Amino acid sequence: MLVWDQLDQQAQQAILTRPAVSAGAGVQAAVEDIIDSVRQKGDQALLEMAKQFDNRQSDRLRVPEDEITQSEFQLSNELKSAIDQAYNNVRAFHELQLPVPKQLETQPGVVCELKYQAIDAVGIYVPGGSAPLPSSVLMQGVCAQLSGANTVVLATPVKGEESIHPAILYAAKKCGINIIIESGGAGVIAAMALGTESVPKVDKVFGPGNAYVTMAKQLLSQSVPGFAIDMPAGPSEVLVIADENANPAFAAADLLSQAEHGADSQVLLLSDSEAFITEVEAEIARQLAELSRAEIAKQAMNNSALVLVESIDKAFELSAEYGPEHLILQLRDAQSRVDLVKNAGSVFVGDYTPESAGDYASGTNHVLPTYGYSKTYSSLNLMDFFRTYTVQSITKQGLSDLSKAILPLAEAEGLDAHANAVAIRLNGGKQ
Repeated sequence: MLVWDQLDQQAQQAILTRPAVSAGAGVQAAVEDIIDSVRQKGDQALLEMAKQFDNRQSDRLRVPEDEITQSEFQLSNELKSAIDQAYNNVRAFHELQLPVPKQLETQPGVVCELKYQAIDAVGIYVPGGSAPLPSSVLMQGVCAQLSGANTVVLATPVKGEESIHPAILYAAKKCGINIIIESGGAGVIAAMALGTESVPKVDKVFGPGNAYVTMAKQLLSQSVPGFAIDMPAGPSEVLVIADENANPAFAAADLLSQAEHGADSQVLLLSDSEAFITEVEAEIARQLAELSRAEIAKQAMNNSALVLVESIDKAFELSAEYGPEHLILQLRDAQSRVDLVKNAGSVFVGDYTPESAGDYASGTNHVLPTYGYSKTYSSLNLMDFFRTYTVQSITKQGLSDLSKAILPLAEAEGLDAHANAVAIRLNGGKQ
């Protein structure tokens, strides 16, 4: 336990500092080589990297549609039902975000419109690892589906002679995705940005990944005209604000559920109750002993802190400064405190709202800004799959009236051609 008021400024700042994200000096150079290889060799580069990094000998990159169609028959009824329930909730919440065009006559004869258009082609990256991530498919795939994007490409790595887990395929099927690429890492990000024989070129890529994936997204967004990425990504994190009325077992479970993501994850607890923090410490020790990923969680706890603050108001102040990916409020009358929240990716209110609910099935999106980016970035939402553009229509009389603003401004800025484009219309085509 750390007592905030007893720490010097340097120690206080250390608590709110994330673990250093070190990509390694060679990562950028390696990724640049990978991008260049994909640019020159297309599919062949992906197959060579699959052999090198994933020990994969197969020459197949794209999953046949019949495998996607048949995937549901390889799932237990329990898992299939879970995916269905999660899909329904995520879709229902994101349907609320469907944009509505807007029109306004700013003055007589001058009509301005705001319109929305789906990004035509999008890529969804689902990391590989020790377990399938159908939830990651749903969070991104539902948005792509609702947007009406014409092309949706899902890419995920496959190890050795394994197959993509049917839960991934079934979640993709629910989202209407039929282009699934068996490839991962920086190579497939490059393939989606540049296009290859098997991988359609996309306009924007979504999804988390390791340092190589993140570097590829950044480099390609800076070098391929029109190519965009979703948001900066870093290790996962949670901050819990709790008072003496909170359940220490619940708080400990929330902290550990985030700590098990990885050794570089960070979890923080801010409370005004010393007794509560002491109980949480005991609960963490007890629950850690029962976790299959206990070693990973223990390492993450080394980056973490349980902090005693003078008041809950102070806790909200520190939370706003930190800008957590996930913020959990375990407080008396927690709902009444929601308006105090600033700079959080997603907020979980009350004793029975664990962060796990948002990760899987409540309906909100689990793709969230990390590393303090919640101060400037939003959680993934439907609008990330759209672009907005404006339309204006002006009558001759409308332009005449509007010229009283245009001509003096153009003259003040020394832009004669701008002024002439108005004047020549008002003068019947004569200068």
